[in-house]
Order: sequence, then structure tokens, then C-alpha cells
Amino acid sequence: MSKNPLTVILDNNKFNGTNFTDSLRNLRIVLDYENPRYIMDKPLPQTLLDRSSSEERETFEKWHADHRKVRNIILASMSNDVQKQYDRLDDVASILQRMKEFMRFQTGILGMSPLKSSFEP
Repeated sequence: MSKNPLTVILDNNKFNGTNFTDSLRNLRIVLDYENPRYIMDKPLPQTLLDRSSSEERETFEKWHADHRKVRNIILASMSNDVQKQYDRLDDVASILQRMKEFMRFQTGILGMSPLKSSFEP
């Protein structure tokens, strides 16, 4: 990764399991600067045909290199405890999906909290 002055955002705002929306917004800011943001929005191409052109091969290789970069930026943006739960996932889409599911689970638990309901009018 090039020296990105925005990575301090990720260092100061690590994903901790409860701040998915903020983490995703910060990741998009940093990746927009890096320019591989498209990795978060499109599926990873899995195969390359033998008869593919050199341009197609170059695009495929760049996509995979950018995918690896984005995956590592996402993992680096997590607290150590959370990072251990995601570091075995190879696919950016899988990591983002698990982060989203974890956030929904946490929100559901907080939404059903007896403490919360006792303070509601």
C-alpha cells in the first residue's frame, strides 16, 4: 500500500464489532483515496481462460492484487480481537458480510435489552 495519510482514520477508528457503519464509511474513504474501492462493490473474478488476451490477463491480475490489498486494509482496520475472527476469510465480500451480520446480531441483542426497555417511554 502506498503511503496514505488517511490510514490514520483506520488506526483511530478500528472496527470493534459494534461500529460497522462507521467502519465501512471510513474504509470507503481510505479506499477511494487508494483507488481500489471497486473491490468492495463487485465480485472477485475466479477464473481466467487460456485464450484470454494480455489485456484481460492484466486486468485479472490487477483485480486480484487490489483485492488482496483491500482485504488487508480491512483486516488492519479491526481491533486485534475482532481481527482474529476474520483473518481466515479470503474474500472481501465474505468479510464484509460477516461484519454486517455481526452488527445486526449485536443490534438485535441491544434492541432486546431489558435495560433499554425500562428507559423507553
